[in-house]
Amino acid sequence: MNIILLGPPGAGKGTQARILETERGLTQLSTGDMLREAKDSGTEMGKMVAGVMARGELVTDEIVIGLIREKLAAGGSGFIFDGFPRTLAQADALGALLEEMNQTLDKVVELRVDDEALVARITARSTCGSCGEVYNDLTKPIPADGKCSNCGGTEFKRRADDNEESLKTRLMAYYKQTSPLIGYYYAKGNHAAVDGLGEIDAVKAEIAIALA
Repeated sequence: MNIILLGPPGAGKGTQARILETERGLTQLSTGDMLREAKDSGTEMGKMVAGVMARGELVTDEIVIGLIREKLAAGGSGFIFDGFPRTLAQADALGALLEEMNQTLDKVVELRVDDEALVARITARSTCGSCGEVYNDLTKPIPADGKCSNCGGTEFKRRADDNEESLKTRLMAYYKQTSPLIGYYYAKGNHAAVDGLGEIDAVKAEIAIALA
């Protein structure tokens, strides 16, 4: 099963992707993680990525598609696309790649959120410095003993851009570039929407229904 999780920054895509990895054996393909991994790999593709990043240039869609192709070729139980596609052109490119490799995109799950509630959620967010587990001052505070419930780490951090002004800028970019994908995948018949502001287990249950 190959799926895309769509939603604005802070909608909970990372949290739900980790649950899907654990419970369904899917592999999360995060653009950022793939680029960092490639940069340090020493492969031809990795050298290309390292060169682009060293020059401070944007990594092209062709490079990202190349990295995804390598992951798909390695096999697995299925993939969760996280951070890609972000644009209609990237959606077309991903669709062509999957067809080329005789694979399908089974479902696109949109995590819908209210902007004001999202801003409140994100400005209260922190992550474990060791494993990336996400905490929130309001809905999922850091455990009283100061240790991550996932890995036992004791260092927590907040993203520098997790503030109201930066978040509104990121939301604008999402609505301009990525939200058109909702209509794109709806027209293809594989879009499903869930309430991204529910409790983690409630969102998980809605996603399970969407994927059934």
